[in-house]
Amino acid sequence: MPDTLTIIDNRTGKKYEMPITHDTIRAMDLRQIKVKDDDFGMMTYDPAFMNTASCISKITYIDGDKGILRYRGYPIEQLAEKSSFLETAWLLLHGELPTKAEYEQWTHDITIHTMIHENIKKLMDGFHYDAHPMGMLISTIGALSTFYRDGRDVRNPESRQKQIFRLISKMPTIAAFAYRHSQGKPYVYPDNSLSYISNFMSMLWKMTEPKYEPHPTLVKALDILFILHADHEQNCSANAMRSIGSSEIDPYSAMAGAAAALYGPLHGGANEAVLHMLDEIGTKENVPDFITKVKGGSGRLMGFGHRVYKNYDPRAKVIKRLADEVFEVTGRNPKLDIALELEKIALEDEYFIKRKLYPNVDFYSGLIYQAMGFPVEMFAVLFSIPRTVGWLAQWNEMLNDNEQKIARPRQIYLGHDTRDYVVMSKRG
Repeated sequence: MPDTLTIIDNRTGKKYEMPITHDTIRAMDLRQIKVKDDDFGMMTYDPAFMNTASCISKITYIDGDKGILRYRGYPIEQLAEKSSFLETAWLLLHGELPTKAEYEQWTHDITIHTMIHENIKKLMDGFHYDAHPMGMLISTIGALSTFYRDGRDVRNPESRQKQIFRLISKMPTIAAFAYRHSQGKPYVYPDNSLSYISNFMSMLWKMTEPKYEPHPTLVKALDILFILHADHEQNCSANAMRSIGSSEIDPYSAMAGAAAALYGPLHGGANEAVLHMLDEIGTKENVPDFITKVKGGSGRLMGFGHRVYKNYDPRAKVIKRLADEVFEVTGRNPKLDIALELEKIALEDEYFIKRKLYPNVDFYSGLIYQAMGFPVEMFAVLFSIPRTVGWLAQWNEMLNDNEQKIARPRQIYLGHDTRDYVVMSKRG
């Protein structure tokens, strides 16, 4: 029996055979279904792309029902335990783990691009003293397109590779400068003798000491967090990166759009919302009353549930274990006890079990960031640094996909039919 779907149009009685590939049918195959020859043809209506595949990808695999996340086939748990962020970055962009020589060259190529042009620094100086760090990041990423005009040569693989080096290396610098600006502190230039994560922490927190020495536990924790946040399939910001990039604009402009999507509270701002919720609860003893309010419809349980995951988010499991190691260095975040009690009650309550509401990556990550000394305004910025790799991997894959064209969804028009213009003096 061939893999096909038979559709009978009850309006006309006609029967259509649609080939099935990878458990999908081609939306364009529906266009042959018409009542009259001059009809546009059948379309699907799918607000928010709830059940529409816009691309074929080999980068990230998610099984939300089973709580599985893999980069290029490798389980996220193994990468978090054994890999490093830069090695994972190579994996996402190239499809395989690097050899020792490839990794050393890759690290070198990232490291030598950490500096930003002095005029970019002047641009950042122009932001208001209380500008949101994420707003500064988005604007500065977009401005990079005016400094690196060769970035528009997106069909040149060598040019694309150069922009990838620049963006991965400069994102921590821009992020750290945005943080220092918001703190009213002088910028700290990159120290290329340090590792990727250590250099970022130096640019954030170095004061008058000759050389900043970050705590190795905190370096490892931030490295793991970056691995966990590097990519997440066709999420809102990845879709924005692909959609904007499909016009063949430079990656800086496309990434500014992707970062803007991440800025939204429903995407990259979710862990900030978790901390606000924990502040609202106040103490561990208030958790049962808060749960009752949520079940009654007068509150929201932030950090639980996910558009994709209908099981425990595998990233949340890693972060929950990581929290103990971080708190041994920084001191225990007092909100952790509230979070643990909230999770315990929610996972035992039939109301949440029935709705498959499990902790997601945002539930614990904010607690770690806060314990490390980051203000909540920096959370989305911290998300953007590793997600740069995922955005670039998605962008690169899109440009190499011969089936992709400039993105342009269809619409169902339900507005007025043709109307004649009425001069203002005769309008009712």
